[in-house]
Order: sequence, then C-alpha cells, then structure tokens
Amino acid sequence: MNVGESRVARGSVVDGVRRRPKNRRAQIAATSAAAFGAAGYHGVSMEDIAAALGISSAALYRHYPSKYALFREELLRVGQAFTTAVEVPAEIRSAPERLRHRLAGLIGATLENRATVTLVRWEGRYLEPADRAVLDRQQSSVLAGFDRELAVLRPELSAEELRLVSTAMFGVVTSLADHHAALPARAVHKLLGSACMSLLECELPPAATASEQSVRAQIPAAFKHELLLRKAVELFHERGYPNVSVEDIASAAGLSAASAVYRFYRGKSDILAAAFRRAADRVSGAIGPAVASTPHSAAALDVLIDQFVADTFDERALAVVYYAEFGHVPAEERAVLRNIQRLSVQEWARLVREVRPNLTPAEARFLVHAAFAMVIDLGQAFGNTPLAGRARVGFLMRRVLLG
Repeated sequence: MNVGESRVARGSVVDGVRRRPKNRRAQIAATSAAAFGAAGYHGVSMEDIAAALGISSAALYRHYPSKYALFREELLRVGQAFTTAVEVPAEIRSAPERLRHRLAGLIGATLENRATVTLVRWEGRYLEPADRAVLDRQQSSVLAGFDRELAVLRPELSAEELRLVSTAMFGVVTSLADHHAALPARAVHKLLGSACMSLLECELPPAATASEQSVRAQIPAAFKHELLLRKAVELFHERGYPNVSVEDIASAAGLSAASAVYRFYRGKSDILAAAFRRAADRVSGAIGPAVASTPHSAAALDVLIDQFVADTFDERALAVVYYAEFGHVPAEERAVLRNIQRLSVQEWARLVREVRPNLTPAEARFLVHAAFAMVIDLGQAFGNTPLAGRARVGFLMRRVLLG
C-alpha cells in the first residue's frame, strides 16, 4: 500500500472532502482485538488504539464511549459468532455429519477471529458480571450443541463424560488463539477436525479414584521465597495480574509488611517473571531426561505427557497464568521465554513426527499446541475431580497427538 492509499484507508482528505471509511467500526474492532491480545485488556489504552488506527482519541470516542465498551462488544460479538457458526441446518440429519458441520463452523470462526478468541480465552474474566454471564451462556450453548451430537454417537457416555469430550474438542480448536503458527485454512480444518474426531472415537479410561487425585504439596511457612511465589500466582490467577498489589501478596504469604517482599523479589513484575521461568523450565527441562531414559520416541512422549499432565494438575493456577499474563511479563524477559517455549514445542513436535511421519513439522506443532491447550482447559473446567483425572486427561492428550 502506498502513502496515498494509506491516507484514503484512514479516512484522510480526498478532493477537499474528509471521508470516513464505511467499515470504520470493523477496523476499530480488528485493531483493538490485536492490541488487547498482545498486551492484555489492562495494558492497552484508547490512545494506543487510536494511534494504531491513525485517528485521534476524540474520533475513537465518537464510536465507543470507553475502552470497556469496545472490549465488551468485541468479546460478545465473537461469542455470538461461535454460536452462529455451529448451528446445523435441519436438512443435515446424520449425527456424524452434524458433528463435522459443527466442528467446521467452530474452526472457521476461530480462524476468522483468532486475535479476539485469545481475549475470550484469557481476558474474559475482566468482563463485568452481567456481560460475563452472557459470554458464558454463549459458550455453554456451543458445548451443548456438541453434547447433543455426541450423545447420539456415544450413547453409553454419561452427560458429564459427554461434556468432558465436548470441552476437550473446544480446547483443541480454540488453541489456535494461543500461538501464531500458520497453516492453510484447509489444512487446519483437516488437522484439527481429525484430532477432535479421534477424541470421539476413543474409549475413555475409568474415572479416577479418590486416591488418584492430585494432592498439592504444602510449602513450609519458613520458605518465604517459594511461599511468596505460590501466593502471588494464586492471586494473579484469581484476580488478574493488574488487580493484585505487592501488599496483597505480602498479606497472603503472612508477611507483616509489603517491604518484606523486596528481600526476595525486586517487585511484582519480578515475581511474575519468576513464575513464567518456572513454568517454562518445567516443560523444557523434562524433555532431555525423557528422551535419554526411553528406547524410542513413543515411549518418550508417554513420559512427557504424564509429566505435563501431572505438572498442570499440581499447579493449575500457574498453568493458566502462563497463558493469560504473558503481556505483563517484563519486556526483557519475553524474548527468552518465547525462545524456550518455541524450542520446547519443536522438540515435542519432533517426537510426534517420529511416531507419525506423515505429519509436516507445522502440523505437528499445531497438534502440540492443541494438546497443551486441551489439558489446560480441562483443568479449568473440571478442576480436581474424578471425572477429569490424570489418566483420562493423559489418554486424551495422547489421542490428540498420536491419533
């Protein structure tokens, strides 16, 4: 695009008349979604969005009275896009075809709204309660539609097990919002659609017993460094990083004053960076020992899957914070963390391809991201319940990765 075209696109003066583009609201929505997705809802101002659009803040406020209004409209728009995309025409009567139609619709809507789906997944908690209820109803409607098709195809499953599989499928598809890897749309439909169908066709292991459930290790009060990190992560998960103060963290850790935190960390952002390093190192650090201690790639993946599920279950809050709060990590830490994550995914993908050589490197990476996201989503949706125990979630992870 040359300078003249850019000026026309931004609504500049043409033939002495200032013309606004007809799709200004769509431009604002796309720009704001990208900004929110990169820096988080709290990390973006109306001035930032206006500058990215090449307009004044006053011009932006003519369309939206506040940042929240823009945020709310975009999230609920995508929630409605999901519900519309998975509707099935009455003439499609076959349950397998109806399920495939819903999957294709969900994949298509996610591809079309990738930046905003990131917000739905990780920033939706910043909606006001009434708006959050609307978004929850939209997502529940999508899952209920999948439940109905699965009930016909798998009548032996309980309602809770049907929702488990539906949630797993939803996580596989919306994992597209958690990374920037690229594939042609047709390839994405085929790859993720096949991964979801593999979840349908599997026999679920039995629900976990009470003795198999995760029991989180307690940190002695004397270990202030670790206690501060854990309490901070729990607060970041519960309230969101911007809504937590150093004073909150100190109080949760049983410290008498916020100043005591600075004996262990330089500040709140330093605690967040430490949490991210902990999460990234757990994934990356498990790969070498797994490969070295097993005879082949399939066995190494077995070890890594069990370890990933165990770590996610034991540190559910950390797993979510790792995805939700990246925009708040200090800039000097982000490049290192991105490199660690990219290399970890590449190593997992390499092992997957050695078991499934028909996959391309890009396809294997997509499946790794999908498997990771599915485990996080199941942990979020079902918590520490027998329905979504480690054995079941690990089994579903294997299905996504290995077919």
